[in-house]
Amino acid sequence: MEALLNAPATMPCVAGPLKPRVAAKAAQLGGLRRSSIKGSQIACRRPSFAKQRLVTSVRAVAAVEEETKVDEKTAMLAINAIRFLSIDGVNKANSGHPGLPMGCAPMGYILYNEYMQHNPKHPKWFNRDRFVLSAGHGCMLQYSLMHLTGYESVSLEDCKQFRQWESKTPGHPENFETEGIEVTTGPLGQGIANAVGLAAAEAHLAARFNKDGHTVVDHYTYCILGDGCNMEGISNEACSLAGHWGLGKLIALYDDNKISIDGHTEISFTEDVNARFEALGWHVQTVKDGNTDLDSIRHAIEEAKKVTDKPSMIKVSTLIGYGSPNKVDTHGVHGSPLGAEETKLTREALKWPYGEFEIPEEVYDTFSAAGKKGQALEEEWNKTLEEYCGKYKEEGEEFKTLINGVLPEGWADELPTFTEKDKGIATRLHSQTMLNALAPILPGFWGGSADLAPSNMTLMKMYGDFQKGQYQEKNLRYGVREHGMGAIANGIALHNPGMIPYCATFFNFTDYMRGAIRMSALSRAGTIFVMTHDSIGLGEDGPTHQPIEHLASFRAMPNILMMRPGDGNETAGCYKVAVENNRGINQKGYGRPTILALSRQGVPNLPGTSKEGVAKGGYIVHGGDSKPDAIIMATGTELGLAVDAAKELEKDGKKIRVVSLVSWELFEEQSKEYKDSVLPPDVKARVSVEAASTFGWLKYVGFEGISLGVDQFGQSAPAPTIYEKLGITVDGAVKAVKSLL
Repeated sequence: MEALLNAPATMPCVAGPLKPRVAAKAAQLGGLRRSSIKGSQIACRRPSFAKQRLVTSVRAVAAVEEETKVDEKTAMLAINAIRFLSIDGVNKANSGHPGLPMGCAPMGYILYNEYMQHNPKHPKWFNRDRFVLSAGHGCMLQYSLMHLTGYESVSLEDCKQFRQWESKTPGHPENFETEGIEVTTGPLGQGIANAVGLAAAEAHLAARFNKDGHTVVDHYTYCILGDGCNMEGISNEACSLAGHWGLGKLIALYDDNKISIDGHTEISFTEDVNARFEALGWHVQTVKDGNTDLDSIRHAIEEAKKVTDKPSMIKVSTLIGYGSPNKVDTHGVHGSPLGAEETKLTREALKWPYGEFEIPEEVYDTFSAAGKKGQALEEEWNKTLEEYCGKYKEEGEEFKTLINGVLPEGWADELPTFTEKDKGIATRLHSQTMLNALAPILPGFWGGSADLAPSNMTLMKMYGDFQKGQYQEKNLRYGVREHGMGAIANGIALHNPGMIPYCATFFNFTDYMRGAIRMSALSRAGTIFVMTHDSIGLGEDGPTHQPIEHLASFRAMPNILMMRPGDGNETAGCYKVAVENNRGINQKGYGRPTILALSRQGVPNLPGTSKEGVAKGGYIVHGGDSKPDAIIMATGTELGLAVDAAKELEKDGKKIRVVSLVSWELFEEQSKEYKDSVLPPDVKARVSVEAASTFGWLKYVGFEGISLGVDQFGQSAPAPTIYEKLGITVDGAVKAVKSLL
């Protein structure tokens, strides 16, 4: 603490009245100054660093590993290394958020160097603790911690390339870019919701596989979140579930710096966060000085780990931009570089004599202990796993299958095949058949619905509900929390390679969870989104529930499969594709999510459909024997309608081909030769039929073709009436084709 104790006593500050909240903070931290910035009405709490003293906790701090806990002076040197590596990275990029790393450096140091069980040399070790930086804009904190603790994915040169093209240190944490990042964060609130999913996965696997004397699943999920995360509604949805489920191995540290982009949070966010989390069923603590009181942070983590039946929220009060004489506690340090002059003053204030990106060897030595501890922990765990597999052979084999992401041999054979003689039912009912066929064979397959299980048909009948005290079960009851559900499912998917989570709601309500679906696609998380009531065909509930633009919008989203099956065989094929893409068994070589748009109304099983055809995204269902006079393309419930229209036209001697375009994304991945064989370029008479927006179909029907669809909101009426009134009928398709011939 010499750096703080010997710092200059005076710092420039504009005089202004001291508000009660700031006065209280001043009394707590011991010597603060105050400024009032006109226009934005921002109060700044600037510490007089020379007079500030550590508030050392007298409480005993037990169970911190002796090989990683160091004396206070050494710890503060390491903490300041985090701060200045973050400052330098942001300055060099001339872009970024230095304030959070400067304030959260003590939290980060204590987690990465003292408490987390992780092996930087093997970032994918299964039983590692998971860390999520929900406030992803402060990612130089995590990059600095990863570099200092020895992650090969983040070198010093990588820190210098912060926010540059194809660097390993992008502007927000990206799990697919930087090994050691668990989940992609940035949109506020997504990270804490992902953390709930990670903790749920740990609880589930621990309940299934741990035996007396043989514990193979035992790790924590730590998360740092900020004011913005707590403002976003998704965090409340996810944290409500975490409290309901009693996820005792989830520990969140709330960076309570009271600054957002607009200024002090007092202008828009004044609720009692602690009271809210207590009401949500969390164990809540407060650390009053997160800038220097390291023992209080340690003590809070120790107390959190003692509470096994509740997740823990530790509110840690910090100063954003800690150490900066002129920008501390202002929104000016939130999302802008300090700049050369302020960085110079900050170095002087914190007595940091080192140059840009210069880290003393002593700091690397301090952090190296965490890596050595992690290697020893992994070696010990490997021995435990070997003993476990020797004693519990069947469970051990299943567990290894899960953590390695290996699909059981012959798993896809469990998916049924249908003929036209089989009764026609809704594709949501076919989906239920697929879910229950896969449940016993895929050990990582589990999920649930946002309070719509009886409508989505998503219950796995042989399992109970995942609840507090029965974490081994596989039916997740998300309640009416679509956004939280999607992000939690993404966290489950990213916990380990064997997780295959699904989640469900009405297709229209993907609007509530679009952020989570997009993050799934970006993160390469193979979540399966089971979306029923996929069109105007849901009928009487009307336009508030009838999706129109949704298919087109998700087809525009990168790295996601938008699939709309037309019968039982296609639904089976979609599930096969979805599971394979969860594992990265595709042309891309990495995971991607799948959305299944499923019908409420019944559809016939067609003679020309197949799982193999679905795998190609588009294929000939009818009329493939010769060159056609016209082509009718369709998806989902309109596929049978298209076949009926073709049969009507064939009565007049026309050769009509029907093509199922169940997944545009998969079809576009096929060779040009294949696509031309399905849609011959010289056949210009083309009609598409889909009970949704026609946006995008021009690509396939061409300027000379016709798209039958719905380019308006629907109506409240029985489904057949809506189809008839909007012209989505056999007769409508027949007339459209005839007009082109």
